[in-house]
Amino acid sequence: MQKLNFKITINPYSFMNKKLLFSFLAFLGVVSVKAQRNELGVRLGMSNLVGDVGRTNYILQKPLDLNRMSDWGIPFYGGILYRFNFNPHQTVRLDLGYNQIQFSDKAAKEEYRRNRNSYGKNNVYEASLMFEYNFFPVNNEQVSMVSPYIFGGLGALMFDAPKATLTNDFRRDADGVALAPINEMDFKTTTEYSLGKKVTMHIPFGVGLKYKFNHTWAIFAEATFRYTLTDQLDHSQILSSDVKTSFNADILDPATGGSLLQSGNYYAVAKEREEEFIKKRNIGDVKSKDWMNTFSLGLTFSFGRPPCYCD
Repeated sequence: MQKLNFKITINPYSFMNKKLLFSFLAFLGVVSVKAQRNELGVRLGMSNLVGDVGRTNYILQKPLDLNRMSDWGIPFYGGILYRFNFNPHQTVRLDLGYNQIQFSDKAAKEEYRRNRNSYGKNNVYEASLMFEYNFFPVNNEQVSMVSPYIFGGLGALMFDAPKATLTNDFRRDADGVALAPINEMDFKTTTEYSLGKKVTMHIPFGVGLKYKFNHTWAIFAEATFRYTLTDQLDHSQILSSDVKTSFNADILDPATGGSLLQSGNYYAVAKEREEEFIKKRNIGDVKSKDWMNTFSLGLTFSFGRPPCYCD
């Protein structure tokens, strides 16, 4: 019977090479982490609305008249931002901000708007995730440097939207007692307005100029344009879903047990009044969307890596 011999050879250099490989990969991971550049900053500026009410300048609108400013304060923008710089040119950016916007037909150039004389203000909160591209390697230089940049992305807005409650009630005598209607039109409808929070998407984009004046600090100025997916920032549109209707129940319908005004022809008239209210209440082009734009100045602080990228 033939004897089989097995020989196992262990190459210590093989294990050493693998160990070196893993050590090298781990080192690259540490280097990549240290090569990340983070920026935190603040922005201050002024925002304006381009919609169906007020001025139509896309940026740097003049403040409203002093009477409105005394009631509403100064329209302004304030926000914080975080930048993650992938390389000297490319950046991902997160913005959180607050906008107080004002709009008044009294300040518009168009005569029909001035004659209409609608006005209002809105408090708009925003969150945006954007890509930013610097034309020069401003994030790679240890010395001072200036670079223009462009940016764009997606975001969300939370704002105050108009709402309304239509109350259908019976005519009443001097003592406040409900009177039975003599026909389907013989009741009154009153309107009460309110505001409610809504959320919509927007598409922010713009241009800026960044100046880094030492290793860790930079200032910048930028113009931000936001195309929103709503026509309600200027309160020019109220949706049917934002209109609630109530019916007084002092006189009941024997057949349904509910308010007499909520049955038959009375209810049909109430719905017609609701539709007419929405039609008259909405102004401008309800198919167009609002723009909210900002001019701002900012300051950022860099941290989380050596002062320059290693090429």
